[in-house]
Amino acid sequence: MTTLVTTVTETLRYRGKLGQWSWVFHRLAGLGTLLFLILHVVDTSWAAFYPEDYEQAIREYQSPLFTIGEFFLVACVVYHAFNGLRIVLLDFRPAWWQYQQRAVIYVLLATVIVLAPTFVLMLGHVTDFYGEEGRDIAGLDEIIQTQAKFAGGFVVILVGALVLSGIFGLLTRSTSGFNLSGKLEATMWSFMRLSGLLIVPLVFGHLALMHVIQGVFDITGSGIDVIGTDMVNESGKAVEFVGARWDMLVAGVAIWRVYDGLLLALVVIHGFNGLRYVVNDYAHTPWINRALNYAIVFGMVALIAIGGAALIAGVDETAYEIAKDITALK
Repeated sequence: MTTLVTTVTETLRYRGKLGQWSWVFHRLAGLGTLLFLILHVVDTSWAAFYPEDYEQAIREYQSPLFTIGEFFLVACVVYHAFNGLRIVLLDFRPAWWQYQQRAVIYVLLATVIVLAPTFVLMLGHVTDFYGEEGRDIAGLDEIIQTQAKFAGGFVVILVGALVLSGIFGLLTRSTSGFNLSGKLEATMWSFMRLSGLLIVPLVFGHLALMHVIQGVFDITGSGIDVIGTDMVNESGKAVEFVGARWDMLVAGVAIWRVYDGLLLALVVIHGFNGLRYVVNDYAHTPWINRALNYAIVFGMVALIAIGGAALIAGVDETAYEIAKDITALK
């Protein structure tokens, strides 16, 4: 905790150095993106397993609170991606570190250039949606109730990890935190650079398709084409949108399941390993460090398992009918 406070105070005192601020913003953008990723993977899995909950989740995503959050999310992803490319480039060209300040400026310019038209297009979806009367918008109380369940899950995982770490410490009398071997640590460093390069086109493609060209407001549009497919969302249900997208076949291959699967694995491992770096920077008490790392490993494995299971299961007709019935009762 002392280290974290020191980082914050010293960063605020560290004036005129873009490199320091880019480091801070990179971490904040990464953590913000990871938080959304966790929510997004879990609630998208509901399309396959709990269709009524998925319909409610999309309804909440269409609320003003999450709409504002979506703009922040896109900004975080774009900046983190460009700054990550800067880091990779300078890591493999150490001689270029003398141009770091210029590179940071280029990253900021590229971020603004991409975000300006992106926000204009996203704002068009927002105004079209809210411009229509009679919209059923989720209230703040509903959002708090749903997010409280996620928060409760985080608390349970964290408490379980703390208990497990304490037991491990008592049994082994270990005085060290959670450490990877030097070789594995080096492998993860390389993975972060390689995965970052692979993630950028995948995540930019996902953002373009699901947040810019179409967005959360189009997911529940009756008669709207499902982007990236030759299908139409006849019912206007979010579950049908996901099912149609995942069932799109090209040469017998469900291309969007493969695409989402690659994105899921790469982004989750990349994001949780980034969180591990942050934890190891600030959590120096051995049993707390172990606990937080246990939680990270469990969260990473669980999220990939949940998302992978949903992609394999897909969305069947029963889910469509459940979603229709739930909507009809409202």
